[in-house]
Amino acid sequence: MKRLFLLFAVVTAAACCRERLFDNAAPQGDGAPIYPLRLKSGVQHVFLTDYLPQWDGADSVTSVGAVLSNAAADWSEFDIEGRGCPSVSTLEVWRDGRCVSVTVLEGRRDDSKNMFTTGLESGMITVAADGEPVEIEAMWQNCRLPESSVVRCNGGFAVAVPHDAASLERSFIRVYAAGEEGLYNDILIPLKYGRAVADARELNRHDAHTQVLYSLMIDRFANGNPDNDRPLNREDVLPKVDYYGGDLKGITDKINEGFFNELGISTVWISPVTQNPFDAWGLNADPFTRFSGYHGYWPIYLTQIDTRFGTDAELRELLDAAHARDLNVVLDYVANHMHIDSPVLKAHPDWTTSMYLPDGRRNLELWDEQRLTTWFDVHIPTLDLERDEICEPLTDSALYWIAEYDFDGFRHDACKHIPENYWRMLCRKMKRRFPDRALWQIGETYGSPELIGSYVKTGMIDAQFDFNFYHTAIDVLASNGDMSEIARTVAESAANYGSHHTMGNITGNHDKPRFISVAGGAVDPSEDTKLAGWRREIGVGDPVGYSKLALLEAMICTIPGVPCFYQGDEYGVPGANDPDNRRMMAFDGYNDDEKALRGKVKALTALRRSSMPLLYGDMVPLASDRDVWVFARVYMGKCVVAAFNNSPESRTVEIRVPDSLRISPPAHLHFAGSETLESDGTLRIGLDGNSFNIIEFN
Repeated sequence: MKRLFLLFAVVTAAACCRERLFDNAAPQGDGAPIYPLRLKSGVQHVFLTDYLPQWDGADSVTSVGAVLSNAAADWSEFDIEGRGCPSVSTLEVWRDGRCVSVTVLEGRRDDSKNMFTTGLESGMITVAADGEPVEIEAMWQNCRLPESSVVRCNGGFAVAVPHDAASLERSFIRVYAAGEEGLYNDILIPLKYGRAVADARELNRHDAHTQVLYSLMIDRFANGNPDNDRPLNREDVLPKVDYYGGDLKGITDKINEGFFNELGISTVWISPVTQNPFDAWGLNADPFTRFSGYHGYWPIYLTQIDTRFGTDAELRELLDAAHARDLNVVLDYVANHMHIDSPVLKAHPDWTTSMYLPDGRRNLELWDEQRLTTWFDVHIPTLDLERDEICEPLTDSALYWIAEYDFDGFRHDACKHIPENYWRMLCRKMKRRFPDRALWQIGETYGSPELIGSYVKTGMIDAQFDFNFYHTAIDVLASNGDMSEIARTVAESAANYGSHHTMGNITGNHDKPRFISVAGGAVDPSEDTKLAGWRREIGVGDPVGYSKLALLEAMICTIPGVPCFYQGDEYGVPGANDPDNRRMMAFDGYNDDEKALRGKVKALTALRRSSMPLLYGDMVPLASDRDVWVFARVYMGKCVVAAFNNSPESRTVEIRVPDSLRISPPAHLHFAGSETLESDGTLRIGLDGNSFNIIEFN
C-alpha cells in the first residue's frame, strides 16, 4: 500500500512539473549553485556579493523564514535574524521582477538524522530519511522548487525534477531538511539534460566533485630543460635550499608520458610560477644557511614567469598538453606579500602593513594575534590589501593569469592572512569577466572550522584544505589513537562546509613533515621537525608507515571532499619538515613497499573516479570505535561501504545495516579482507591489521 501511495503521489507531482517553471528566473552568471547562508544565533550581517558576486545589488530581498533589517538602499548588504530554532528556508533576491533563491540554514547538524537518495520512481528522485523532517526545501540550480514538487511518504519523500532541467547539460538538484533537533545532511544530485547522472563517465573534468588533485613543486618535480638551470652555488646556501632544476618543460614531459593519467589524477596544482629573486634571502642559524627562492613564494613580479622555470611558450604548451589529456591545472598564487626587491614595492613603499606594532614589537610571524597584518619574514612584507587602491591592482594581477592563460583556477596561499574584501573583489572580477569558464579556487587556512568556512562562499573561494581532518588523522593513524575522532572530525567538516563540499583532503604538503615518516616513527611530531631534517637522514622508520599512509589515502578517496596527493606520497617518499619534505621527485627505482603503495593509490583513484556513490553519495555512519571506522556512501540506491582498521590485529566488524540502504549481494571487494551479508541485514566485514576495504553493492 505504501508503494502504491508513493507511485500515485509521484505521478501527481511529476505532472505538476511538466511545464517550465522558471522562464522568469533571474540569471546567475555561470549558473553554479549558490552556497547556502549558514545563519548563526542572533543578528548576522550579510554581503549580497558573498552569494551573488555578479550583482552589484538588488531591487529587494524577501524571506519567509527570517527577519531582514538595516538594508542598504541597493540591498548590497543587510542584517538577518532567524527563528532561533533548526530550520531551512530561502532568501528571494529580486531584480527586474525576477528572483533567485539563496538557501538559509539555521541550527546545528543533528548527527542522528540522515537522508539519502534511493533511486527513481516515475522520473522523481526518491529519498529515505530517518524520522520525519519538519521542513524540506528542494532546489534546482538557484531556484526553490514549489511545494508540490516534494511528496512526503512514510520513511522519506520524493522530489520532482523540473522540465527546465532538460535544456541544460549540467544542473543540480539540492535538498535540505530540518528536524526538531537539528539539520539533516544535504543532498546533491547532478543532472544531465534533466536526467540524474547514473554513470561517472557522463561527468567531466569541470565537475568539481570528480577531482583528484596532485600537488607538485616545480623545482623539485622534473627537469625537462637543463638550459634554464641556474642554481646559486653559493657557500652560504646549502644544497637542500638551492635550485634543483625542475621546470615547466619537465611537467609537460610527464603529462605527455601519461604519468598523471596513469595515477588517476584529474587536477594538477603547480607551485607559483612568478619571478623570484636571483639572490639568497632569509637566514637559518643551525645549520647556517640562507635560502634561494626555489619554492616560488617570494614574488618580485606578479605577472612574469620565473626564467628558471621556463617561458611563456612553455607554460602555454603545458596547459595545452594537460587539457588534451583531460587534466585541469590550477596555479598556486601568492597575494599576501611581495619581495622587498619588487619594483612595485619600491615605487609604493606605503603599500605594506607596518613592520612594528604600537607596543614596539616586530610584527613577524604573529599568525593569529595579528593575522591580517603580520609579516612572514623581513624580506617579504605583507600587503595592506584592506585598502581598495592596493586591492584593485593586486586582484588585477591575479586575474592576469586567468585572462592570459588557460588555467582552471587557483590554489591561494595564506588565505586567512588576506582580508575578505580581496576575495570578494577577485571573485567578482572572475565571475563577471569569465561567466562561462569553470574556474575552481581552493585556499590555505589554518584555524577553526568557523574561520576556514568564513572564506568558503560563492563570492569568495570554493574550498579550502581541511587541515583539521589531516591533523586528526595524524594523531589517530600515526599514534594509534581513537578512530572515532576521525569519524567525528569528518562529521564536523560536513556540518560546517556542507555534506557535499569540495574541501581538500590532503596526504601532506610542503609545510609538514612527511606523513609516512611520522607514522613510521622516524620523525616525532613533538620534536623540531625542521631541525630533524638537517641533523639526520630521515627514512620511513617502521615499515608500518606504508600501511598507515595507505589508510590515510583510502580515507581521502572515500570521504566527501577532494583527494589531494602531495608529490611522492603515492609511493611513500620519507622526510622531515621543510626543506627535507621537498626532495626531488623519483619516477622509477621504487622498492617493493613503494611499488605496492603506488599500486594501491592507482586502484583507489580509479575507484573514486568511477563510483557515483564516492563522488556524490550521501554519507551514512555505520560503526566506529577505537580501532575501526565503517561508513556507507549512498547514491540513487547504489551503496559503497568503506571500512578501516587502525589496529595491528585483525578485526571482524558486525553491523546491522538499516533496511533503507537496500544492499544486497553480490558484493565486490576491492582490497584485502572478507565480507558476508546475512539475510537479516547483518553485515560482517573482516579486516587485516592496519588495513582497509571498500565494498561495492548493487
